[in-house]
Amino acid sequence: MSNVEVRKADAAGIAIAALLFVLAGVIAFDSSQLQISSTYGLGPKAMPFVIAGCLVLLSIGNLIMALRGELPERESSDPKAILLILGGLAVLIAFIGLGVGFIPATAVLFAATSTAFGRRAILTDLAIGVGLGLVIFLLFDKLLTLSLPAGPIERLL
Repeated sequence: MSNVEVRKADAAGIAIAALLFVLAGVIAFDSSQLQISSTYGLGPKAMPFVIAGCLVLLSIGNLIMALRGELPERESSDPKAILLILGGLAVLIAFIGLGVGFIPATAVLFAATSTAFGRRAILTDLAIGVGLGLVIFLLFDKLLTLSLPAGPIERLL
């Protein structure tokens, strides 16, 4: 009698591999439509193709492991945590769309995500989020001279 355990293919893993492959295709197609010309080197058009290539490699690896049944068992998900993170993303999108600004939007997303991971210091997390948002905004705006969505707070800087 043999102790060899026969594993069956993981359907969810195959579906994830397919989604990763489709995402890589979308990124590659979208990048091929860019009308950016570079006067030197590769330019900004190259990086999306690198990402697409990495996603293809990830897709292939995931597919092989799924077909062999070698993917690790998935943990159960917590719907409350997922909803908190999705809610934080929705608030981020709404804040940016309504002109509230990047820093408050980032603070809410940070607090929602930390709450989803079990932390219960919401005011502290909002303050940390404001600090991180401020640092990121200043790095992009002042150092890299790239504009992020500005609201009343960002206009004061």
